Amino acid sequence: MTRHALPSLNALRAFEAAARRGSVSQAAAELHVTHGAVSRHIRALEDDLGRPLFIRDGRGLALTADGVRLRDAASDAFGRLQDAYTRLRRDGTPAALVLGCPGSLLARWVIPRLERLGSELPLVKLHLSAQESGFDLRLGGLDAALLLGEAPWPEEWRVHSLAPERIGPVLSPRHAAFARLQHAPAAGLIEEAVLHTTSRPQAWSRWFASQHMEAGQLRLGTGFDHLTYLLEAAAAGLGVAIAPEELVSADIAAGRLVAPWGFAETGGEWALCTTQGNRDARIAPLVDWLKRELA
Repeated sequence: MTRHALPSLNALRAFEAAARRGSVSQAAAELHVTHGAVSRHIRALEDDLGRPLFIRDGRGLALTADGVRLRDAASDAFGRLQDAYTRLRRDGTPAALVLGCPGSLLARWVIPRLERLGSELPLVKLHLSAQESGFDLRLGGLDAALLLGEAPWPEEWRVHSLAPERIGPVLSPRHAAFARLQHAPAAGLIEEAVLHTTSRPQAWSRWFASQHMEAGQLRLGTGFDHLTYLLEAAAAGLGVAIAPEELVSADIAAGRLVAPWGFAETGGEWALCTTQGNRDARIAPLVDWLKRELA
């Protein structure tokens, strides 16, 4: 079988970015080149292949069947290159295990335990990476991800279940209705416009269901992009928030927040996730340690 020469990496990178974003302009901005440069690279690929890779779709681009095949291959190849290069850059020094996790989980749960983790697992050196935009299927640049989620998980991941997630409403003694709410049944929250976060939009409805209340009775108030801001708003007395138990336990112990209705399991879980091919020997002791901390 004749093997044809590969096109330039710049052309493949331009095509992959345009295919992923569905826009030549956005690809150009990402790659810090001109719109025309990206268009020329795509035309060169199409001329070489003798077939189109894109068709116009309104103001954007849609991939042809051939375009989909090339996008998938290019995305996988660039992902592998990125992972290999990241690991090579870490060679020459004792390699840290790169652990990604949402910023709120990192700040409220992981960092307060780093000293104990270092003492109990001295051979597991961590490099922590806050992830605010979710995790891709390859966990690019990460050795593992610590997160709160629920099945179905991506089939590309190996998921180590750590503990069930327990969530519940919390409010501050500074809240204007605290005196009424602290002794009210859970149904008392129907009268509240509750604080919520766009990163976990289903949390309130799941908790309402666990209390045998109709999700349609839920009234949403102010929303926040991140859980950290949500809980600071609750601590300032601005409303009732909902959060995983482990992320507010310190605030409850300090009296900043109160959980009058306790916490309930709603189907989510704490999990440490790696790619299926990751056989890093440090994962198993880290999983055991995390399970003990969450027990």
